[in-house]
Amino acid sequence: MWCKRLACLLKVPCQPSGSAGHRSSWILHGSRTVLVAAARWHHKAPESLRCAWQLHGDHLELRYANTLMRFDFVWLRDHCRSASCYNAKTNQRSLDTASVDLGIKPKAVRVDETTLFLTWPDGHVTRYGLEWLVKNSYEGQKQQVMHPRILWNAEIYRQAQVPSIDCRSFLETDKGLKEFLQNFLLYGIAFVENVTPTKEDTEILAERVSLIRETIYGRMWYFTSDFSRGDTAYTKLALDRHTDTTYFQEPCGIQVFHCLKHEGTGGRTLLVDGFYAAEQVLQQAPDQFELLSKVPLKHEYVENVGDCHNHMIGVGPVLNVYPWNNELYLIRYNNYDRAVINTVPYDVVHRWYAAHRTLTAELRRPENELWVKLKPGKALFVDNWRVLHGREAFTGYRQLCGCYLTRDDVLNTARLLGLQA
Repeated sequence: MWCKRLACLLKVPCQPSGSAGHRSSWILHGSRTVLVAAARWHHKAPESLRCAWQLHGDHLELRYANTLMRFDFVWLRDHCRSASCYNAKTNQRSLDTASVDLGIKPKAVRVDETTLFLTWPDGHVTRYGLEWLVKNSYEGQKQQVMHPRILWNAEIYRQAQVPSIDCRSFLETDKGLKEFLQNFLLYGIAFVENVTPTKEDTEILAERVSLIRETIYGRMWYFTSDFSRGDTAYTKLALDRHTDTTYFQEPCGIQVFHCLKHEGTGGRTLLVDGFYAAEQVLQQAPDQFELLSKVPLKHEYVENVGDCHNHMIGVGPVLNVYPWNNELYLIRYNNYDRAVINTVPYDVVHRWYAAHRTLTAELRRPENELWVKLKPGKALFVDNWRVLHGREAFTGYRQLCGCYLTRDDVLNTARLLGLQA
């Protein structure tokens, strides 16, 4: 996505002592390299050249591939990839960051067609590829998407005709697993067909992509309407759309559902892309989106049923975004488990309720609801950080099994297969 590599030959002398506020730069002018010393950026290069840099008192300014970047001198020293500073075998930093002088400045700077060279006061030389700097600069990251996704409502998802993956292909081939994970990463949901309807086979399925996250509900759980746990889910009642474990400090990343048996009517599963709904709020009411991403709330689970005694509390905003590019990565939405709102001052509460109402209205739009009937043999994986799930009321005996997966391990599996995750 970046512009092609730019040719430039640049050089700078040591900055004169006692001139911390002085800025100097060399830029290419035709076939000559010219020193420029001034209080602002100078564009002396021909129109075809798009590469220049400038030293400031505490940072280096670099223009490359249509991106203007600013690098703190300590950052440039800290991220050195030389053999003495970085272990390429373990991909770990060797340099002691706390040993770097916070007032450090390079004594020489040079740029060739592909690389920035910095010589430090002790003579150490740091080299950075210009493309690497574009990719890893703050300015470059602001233009990057961490997790490519396809946002959807019911019609978009149906038209996409996302295929389910056969269980044998999923378990026995990297191709099947990769296709499954690609679907999951893009849409936040994915299905596996022809699974033997037992808890043991569902467990084997889950372990193909991740470690199973053991919680207060155990490792693998059976799910019926016997109210064996202090949760509305263990009834025959309808469940409104929500994400699970909002009362954990880190909500579970992925949830697996497999219907083993249903002798009755109803019980369809509701799926809603929370990120699609949040995007509508961002476009229509950006101030409300920002409020939902800034106001921390408590979610709570209190259980005293039989031998189960738990009191869980999780804290976080409804919408969680990366601050550098405003990309949404987690929605924490569960009206059942939201605790008393006592983390918000009175003059913000009403605005928060209005913003929550706007998001809820989007989540409840019929066109955003994808209804599926889970049947024995068809397992569903749900991104619990993105897709809300619910259920219509049902009759008769209905048994599901499932588990939670650790998000880090699912993404790790995807990256090892060459996917962006």
